[in-house]
Amino acid sequence: MSGHSKWSTIKHKKGAMDAKRGRIFTKLIKEITVAARGGGDIEANPRLRTAVLRARAANMPKDNIDRAIKKGTGELGAVEFFELTYEGYAPGGVGLLIETLTDNKNRTSANVKSILSKGGGQMAATGAVGYQFKRTGVIFVNGENADEDKVMEVALEAGADDIISEEGLIEIHIDPAKFESVMDALQAANIPNESAEITMLSDNTVALDKEKAQKVLSLIEKLEDDDDVQNVYSNLELPDDMDE
Repeated sequence: MSGHSKWSTIKHKKGAMDAKRGRIFTKLIKEITVAARGGGDIEANPRLRTAVLRARAANMPKDNIDRAIKKGTGELGAVEFFELTYEGYAPGGVGLLIETLTDNKNRTSANVKSILSKGGGQMAATGAVGYQFKRTGVIFVNGENADEDKVMEVALEAGADDIISEEGLIEIHIDPAKFESVMDALQAANIPNESAEITMLSDNTVALDKEKAQKVLSLIEKLEDDDDVQNVYSNLELPDDMDE
């Protein structure tokens, strides 16, 4: 999967997120609440720290973040969510990982199966898709806004695993445990990013033509529209003419 294709995927996802900011806040609040079960101290709870970083990146107000943490620690009443991950296939054999947080397992399972079926996809057996993915921090930097050598020096020194420069974009891969330190180092060096997230990446990508890729993106958007679905990851490689 080329850097261009990954960036195209992120742009599509970002556009959908911007259009549904309220719903995104709801999902982030649930993630923070669940993460805070492990303790409300951001410094001592890596998962909570990551969830709060994502919320800040989405410009969520601090009061919302604080309330979500208190819900998770039980200070504002106990809230129980179940974490379920589903595996499936989209049209064209594209693999999907669907992460959910729900207070009703039966509802969520039925909804995910229904959305997949109506979108031309299907459920997969546990492990059939998941083994292809690895959780990775990814930061994109516009090469026109930053010196590539400086980006490499700062990112690698802060703990980045790999840096790929392609088609004017600098793509930084990071172990999730070092994501925050690399973000902080780039900010301290006044290097702006186009996108920064902890995601699931697969080296085994599936390339489709524009029409089929659009069907997959439509299915992913419908899954993400479900209130119980937190994240949808795919190994789709978008064609170069996707934005035309």
